[in-house]
Amino acid sequence: MGKADFHIHTSLNDGTATVREVLDYVRDRTDLDVMAITDHDRLTGSYQAQEIANEYRFEVVTGCEITTLHGHLLALFIEKPIPMWRPLDWTIGKIHEQAGLAIAVHPFSMLTRSIGFRSFDGIMKHPSPDIYFDAVETFNPSVAGRTCAAKIDRLNKSRFHLPEVGCSDSHHLQGIGTGYTTFPGKDAQDLKKALLASQTKAFGEYWDFVTHRRIAQLKFRRIGRNWARMGRSAVRAFARG
Repeated sequence: MGKADFHIHTSLNDGTATVREVLDYVRDRTDLDVMAITDHDRLTGSYQAQEIANEYRFEVVTGCEITTLHGHLLALFIEKPIPMWRPLDWTIGKIHEQAGLAIAVHPFSMLTRSIGFRSFDGIMKHPSPDIYFDAVETFNPSVAGRTCAAKIDRLNKSRFHLPEVGCSDSHHLQGIGTGYTTFPGKDAQDLKKALLASQTKAFGEYWDFVTHRRIAQLKFRRIGRNWARMGRSAVRAFARG
């Protein structure tokens, strides 16, 4: 079975590690077969990872976490940017135009920008054959993911029946791989086939209070470095994500 974590952020956005540091960590400290850089609303980190991917044993998938009008949506296997702040169904359509996968991440969470039940259910009932979720994140180790885990797991098993995925949503190195997806095969195309065939499973370990405190410390240190180097404009840019 293959193992993947395809919800990871870098310092090009609101994460705390560079693209190179993330890839080195995956190589040295995990057994992942597939990973993805999915910074918010930009493919810059994903492009950088692709440029050096041949230096590593695992495969790197392109992607980003898109901010829609109705919450965050993970887009995998896309090559061109998709605008933020558009309706959820429109965004899903644009992902599928690129033969990408649209994955609902940390749905129903009140602690971060997430797709709510009404919007989620609306996509599940959408009349267009092109507007649908390819999978749903049923495991996310952060407190934002933990608060909604039982609800999405229950609803997915009883009502939605979407392929399940586990991801770390990591903004720091030590979080990478703490949430992961298993699938038949080893490479990125095997992962995509498994998602389309509902052959994935979600696993992971929730972060404790100490881990969350450590993440906050790392982010504040980064803000301080940005302030010293570039001034207030950099801090405002970081806050906007």
